This record gives sequence, C-alpha cells and structure tokens, in this order.
Amino acid sequence: MMPRTQWRKSSYSGGTANDCVEVALAHPAVRDSKDPDGPALVFTPDAWSAFLTELQSTTTPLL
Repeated sequence: MMPRTQWRKSSYSGGTANDCVEVALAHPAVRDSKDPDGPALVFTPDAWSAFLTELQSTTTPLL
C-alpha cells in the first residue's frame, strides 16, 4: 500500500464500480480497485511518461 496517495479512476468507470484500474499520479502507480490494500505497479516518472506517450500515439483500439 502507498500511504497518503490519492488514487483516481477513469470517468468511464461510472465512479462507483470496484472493478477498475486506479492511477496515482503523485508517484506514478497503478492498482486494482477491488484490492486497494494489495500490490501496486509503481513506475519511474520516465517510464510513466513513455507509457502515456505510447498510449496516446497508438492507432490500434485498446478495447
């Protein structure tokens, strides 16, 4: 668990669903909302930036 971290869900999740991916931006990390005390994938700022750049540049549908 990451103390004092504010987690955000996508607006596409409907706001109350607990089967979403949550993102922490202060310390780039991703976790499963079904297990908020479980593990989180933590990224370096450079790795997170590269990940976002790749997502924004893809032409293949992600879903």
